[in-house]
Amino acid sequence: METELQNLIFVWISVIAALSSCRYISILIPVGPKRLFFFLPVILLFLLLPLRQTTLTLAGLTSFSVAWLSNFKLLLLAYGKGPLVTPPTTPPLSLQLFVTTASLPIKISPSAESPTSKNGGGGGLKSRANYVAKCLLLVSLFPLYQRSAYVHEKVMMLAYSVHVYIVLEVALAVIGPQFDEPYLATSLQDFWGRRWNLMATSILRPSVYEPIRLASGRLVGRRAALPAVLITFAVSALMHELIFYYIGRKEPTWVVTRFFLLHGVAVAAEVAAKKAVSRVLTVGFVVVTGFWLFLPLRYDTVAKARRETIAVIEFVKCPWSLLRFISFTVISGRSSLYTD
Repeated sequence: METELQNLIFVWISVIAALSSCRYISILIPVGPKRLFFFLPVILLFLLLPLRQTTLTLAGLTSFSVAWLSNFKLLLLAYGKGPLVTPPTTPPLSLQLFVTTASLPIKISPSAESPTSKNGGGGGLKSRANYVAKCLLLVSLFPLYQRSAYVHEKVMMLAYSVHVYIVLEVALAVIGPQFDEPYLATSLQDFWGRRWNLMATSILRPSVYEPIRLASGRLVGRRAALPAVLITFAVSALMHELIFYYIGRKEPTWVVTRFFLLHGVAVAAEVAAKKAVSRVLTVGFVVVTGFWLFLPLRYDTVAKARRETIAVIEFVKCPWSLLRFISFTVISGRSSLYTD
C-alpha cells in the first residue's frame, strides 16, 4: 500500500508539472498542428502514467481522468477549443484553474475566476435527501454481499452496478455532478447524452461528435448525425477498453467494444426514427445489454476490490505505517530540494 501511495504522488506531481508546461505552450504557440506537436509528449506521458497504479480504484480513476479526459482536453486546446479555452475578451485561465480543469472531471464556466462560477461545483449538487437516500441504498446492499454465495450471479451484477454508480455519484459530487438520475431516462439519447457519465459526454461531444457531424454534413446532408453518433460510440468503446486494460493488464476481449457499438447503432436508429422510447424500454435495454456484454466480471475485480479495501483499512489502523509513510515522503522531499 505504501508503494501504491508513493506511485500516486509521483503520478499527480507529473500531471501537474506536465499541465503547467501545456498552459505556457498554449500561450506562446498559436493554435494548430504546431501546438499539437508540442502537446504530443504530454499526451504520450498521460497514456503511460496509469501503468504506475496497480490497484483497481486508483488505476481506474487515473486512467479516466488523465489518459482519457486530460488528453482529449489537450487535443481540443491544440485547436483552440474545449473547456481550457477562454473567450477572446477574457484573460487565459490562471495556472491553478488550468491544471484543475485539465486534470479533474469538472467543467468551469467562462467566468471561472470567481469561485461561484463552477458548473460542477455547487450549482449541480442535488438535495441532501437525494444523497442520503442513495447512501442508505448502498448500505442496504452490504448484507447481500455477505450472502453472495446464495444469490444469483445476475442479481450480484446488478448490485455491483448500483454500488459503483452510487459511489461515483456521491464521492465525486464535491467536484461536480457525474450523473443525472439515469434511471429516469426516457430514451437512449436521453440516457447517453444527458444523464450518464456527464463528463465523458461533455468531452466527446466537441472532440468527436461535432467535428464528425460537420464533416459528414457535406456528404450525407441532414443525416449527418448518424455517422457522428456511430463514430462517437466507437471512440468511447476504445477508451473504455483502454481503461479496462489499465485495470486488468490483460489483452482486451473487445466485448465492451461490442456493447458500445450496439448502443451506437441503437441510438442512431432512434435518431433516424425520431420516436420517443418509453422509460421502461430504455432502462431495460441498457440493463439487458449491460448484463450480456458489459457487466460479466473480468480480471477478478471483485476479489481485487475486497483485498484493496482490507489493505486500506489495515494501513489506516496502523499508526506506525502512516508515520513511516509520512516520514519517507518528507525526507524524500527534502533530499530532492538539497540535490536541486
